[in-house]
Amino acid sequence: MQRVEASVAVSVSDLKKSPSAVMDDAAGQTVAVLNHNRVMAYMVPAAAYEAMIERLDDLALIETVRQRQDETPVRVSLDAL
Repeated sequence: MQRVEASVAVSVSDLKKSPSAVMDDAAGQTVAVLNHNRVMAYMVPAAAYEAMIERLDDLALIETVRQRQDETPVRVSLDAL
C-alpha cells in the first residue's frame, strides 16, 4: 500500500471542481492528490515550495564546498595591470 505524505487528501475529480477551495480547506497544509486512491501529486503552498527549493539549493552548495575543500587555492588579483 502506498504511503500518503500529507494530512489532507483530495481526489482529482474534487480538485478539478475547485482548486482554490481545496487549498483554502487545507489551511496551509500539503495536499495529496489522489487518482484511483493512489497519490499522483502533492500540492503545497507557494511559501512551502519556495522554502524547499531554497533548502535544496543550500544542500547542493554544501556538497560543492565539500567536494572542493581539499583543493589547492589559486591566487588571483583583481587589480588592473
